[in-house]
Amino acid sequence: MGDHSVSRISGSEEKRNYTRFLLGDIIALEYMLENNMFETGIQRLGAEQELVLLDENWRPATNNLELLKEIRDPHYTTEIARFNLEINLDPIEFKGNCFSKLDTDLRKLLAKGEKVARKYKSKILLTGILPTLTKDYLHFEYMTPNPRYEALNEVMRLQRDGDFELNIVGIDELLTKHPNILFEACNTSFQIHLQLEPDEFVSQYNWAQLIAGPVLSVACNSPLLMGKRLWAETRIALFQQSVDTRSNRLLQRSKEPRVTFGKDWLHGTVADLFKDNVSRYNFLFSADNFEDSMDILRSGGVPKLGALNLHNGTVYKWNRPCYGVSGGKPHLRIENRYIPSGPTVDDEIANSAFWLGLMRAMPEKYKDIQHLMRFEDVRFNFYNAARRGLECQLNWFGKAMPAARLLERELIPLAFEGLDKAGVSDQDTQKYMDIIQSRIRKSQNGSTWLMRNFSELLKGSTPAEASLNITKKMYQNQEDGNPVHTWKNVHPDQVNAHKEFRTVNEIMETDLFTVNEDDLLDLVVHVMDWQQIRHVPVENAQHELVGLINSKCIIRYLSRKDRDGNIMAKDIMLRDFPTIFPTAGTHEAIRVMAEKRVDALPVVNEQNTLLGILTESDIVQVAFMTGRFNSKT
Repeated sequence: MGDHSVSRISGSEEKRNYTRFLLGDIIALEYMLENNMFETGIQRLGAEQELVLLDENWRPATNNLELLKEIRDPHYTTEIARFNLEINLDPIEFKGNCFSKLDTDLRKLLAKGEKVARKYKSKILLTGILPTLTKDYLHFEYMTPNPRYEALNEVMRLQRDGDFELNIVGIDELLTKHPNILFEACNTSFQIHLQLEPDEFVSQYNWAQLIAGPVLSVACNSPLLMGKRLWAETRIALFQQSVDTRSNRLLQRSKEPRVTFGKDWLHGTVADLFKDNVSRYNFLFSADNFEDSMDILRSGGVPKLGALNLHNGTVYKWNRPCYGVSGGKPHLRIENRYIPSGPTVDDEIANSAFWLGLMRAMPEKYKDIQHLMRFEDVRFNFYNAARRGLECQLNWFGKAMPAARLLERELIPLAFEGLDKAGVSDQDTQKYMDIIQSRIRKSQNGSTWLMRNFSELLKGSTPAEASLNITKKMYQNQEDGNPVHTWKNVHPDQVNAHKEFRTVNEIMETDLFTVNEDDLLDLVVHVMDWQQIRHVPVENAQHELVGLINSKCIIRYLSRKDRDGNIMAKDIMLRDFPTIFPTAGTHEAIRVMAEKRVDALPVVNEQNTLLGILTESDIVQVAFMTGRFNSKT
């Protein structure tokens, strides 16, 4: 998240001051480029590991600050939610046994965190999206208390002037809204940084855009969100929508979201990419510690370009340009942000090796890629890979190719070549590229394994229980350490089911059949007959819950002597009936049903909007699976 000592721009004077520093940083950047002041002759790589914390019940553990305090390692830092942490690894040279060293460094740091986590009855999981994460954990109270996170939430909420909306369609559909940006916290990634030569930055950046779709297709690991089966890499859609500050008016103007792949090839220099960001995206923050970059250059120093880096940190390009200073020397790098966390350390390092090998192997003929391929095809490839993963078709220089064929025939051999050019050891190259090749040959990456096994676990179960069991199995597989292409299928009859349902939203039925209050009773009866249901919620034109019709209502009407064919739902519906919130405990729901002598409870939110229904049959099904209920704790 960058510098935490920031605040929302509070007035026009503060905005003017920030703008002056920002424009001065761009001038300084151009001056350094023109005068060859950047470090050259060396290529380093770095990584950021985002991770999820689990409690004893395989749900989010919201104790990141307690763990961080005891871990006491500067490599560890917070993330936006209390159930996340981040590890920043030390940069290393891109050569020799760099991937083995990256592997060793990461495992040592993870082991340090896991040791502390166990003391707090918690676990660390590497996953793009945690399957057991629900909206219950996305309230403001679960945001890490930090001025930057709070300012980010406040300013984005104000700019959007309304709730953040999600609409993602895959096998299932997720359509919801949320009052804060914490849906962003559902995303966890393994971000790779690659230092580049300044005079090669433009061609390398465009090449990084070209290969993004194919690399993502083999690395997908995030198909599940809130019990829904969505994209192969749902993070791509989720992150864009979770911090989208555009109103309908801006959408009509085709304004790019702050999370973006980009709209065109990069032309000119890296400074033009930063200029484009400044031109397209308004300023969110300021700080009181900026320096006059040109003054620093005149005095022989190296500027930090603090204002420019601050703005760049609020524009979330999937391939993001970065400026930094290391050892007193400025450098440029690309940050790859689309590779997900997990499902194992080996898988993450393999993804990194594949991408870095391709970056190093850029063929000479592709240095002017903008003249050889349309950018819209490259953009299509990226989002198609996010939707379909290894099953997608990609546009490759005018030809449609299955991702697996393109990877095997062209890109994997190219990555081998690039790793050899970088001087990476044969042992490292073979180990990690074997993982990539095996995923393709077995048609199994993290996403395909999760989607297939979650669907199997859903049979005769609920999304909540399937999410718990798939999370538990992921953790066990990570503990074993074998890469995902070796993971076996989960058989439901062999699963030691978690067998715990604490809240109503874990067992309620959400695939509802409803009627309008003005619908004819004949229609209501037919719907109940066709769908073999005993309860139908009744809504008004504003989609508010106003009534409930059950089989007793129908029998009571049929016993009347004044019945006719024009009776509507509102004429016979129950108007006084109990409801329950989705976060209520299952024990509470059973108590209400027993005391009120009802066999169904509509589930609503604070606005009386219908979210689901809990019936006797739902309880019987879960009782059969679990044998017990636990009260909410």
